[in-house]
Order: sequence, then structure tokens, then C-alpha cells
Amino acid sequence: MDEKRTLLKHFLAALADRTQKALRGAPPEFAGFRAGPQVRTPHELISHMDSVLGYSRTYFLGGSYRPPVFAEFSAAIAHFHEVLADVARHLELGTELHNITPEVLLQGPFSDAMTHAGQLALLRRLAGSPVPPENFIFADITPENLSPNQPQPRSPDKDWPEKP
Repeated sequence: MDEKRTLLKHFLAALADRTQKALRGAPPEFAGFRAGPQVRTPHELISHMDSVLGYSRTYFLGGSYRPPVFAEFSAAIAHFHEVLADVARHLELGTELHNITPEVLLQGPFSDAMTHAGQLALLRRLAGSPVPPENFIFADITPENLSPNQPQPRSPDKDWPEKP
């Protein structure tokens, strides 16, 4: 794997970690939390993130992608991680990119998905169940782990003034 693909795969691992950080410990009703009219629920955001990464996969494989609809939030999360891992697999295998550069893949679909991971964290706060802060420099992120089973924070912030 060249340097760019290595960095992209690490970015996907950070996306897996940030997504799970935003979801870890959320109450069951969080999946359907709607902050306001026409604001996506966490369940809808995960589906959209699946769609964005599935779209990025079309630049390796061609075709089009529409994510399946899952009634259960846990199934939608699991599928998102499967698509994430498959995109990373194509990076690792050296599957040729078509009509896109690694830089545009990062600035487009990959960054879009990371933005939505941040939205999940914001929705947690709005839903009254904020995510504990941590220093991400020390996060235990490895490109081999793109699963929903992400490690616990290594360097949680000691001070959390807005803790519920």
C-alpha cells in the first residue's frame, strides 16, 4: 500500500472510532432522536454514512450504491462498519481508483462521513446524553480495526465541567 492509501485507511479507522465513541453508551431511544424538523435522526445519519461510503466504493468498483434499509439501529451500524471495512480492503488491495484521486476521495465522501460522526456526537449532547471528552491524539486507533468494537478511550479528559 502506498503512503496515500495507508493514510486513507487510517482515516477510515479514525472514522470507525469516532462513530463508536459517539454511539457508545447511548440510551436505546437515541436512535430515533430528532433534534428538530428535517434534522436527521442518528439512525438516519448512520444510513447516510453507509450511503456515502458505499458511494465512495463505486470509484473502485463502478456501478451505483443504495444502502439497505434496516429497522434495527444495531443492524444499520453493523452494516455501516461492513461497508467501511470493504472500502478499506480495496485501499489495501490496491484496487484501482476510477475518475477520482485519493485526495478527492478524502475531501469528498470520507470527510463527509466524518462530519456526520461529529453530528452524532452533537446529537448525543442535545439528547441529554453527552459523549465524554478525550484527547484523540492518544486514541487507540489501528487500521486493522474497522469494526463496531472500538477500544475504550486511552486518555479521557479529567475535567468535564458540563458533565450531566
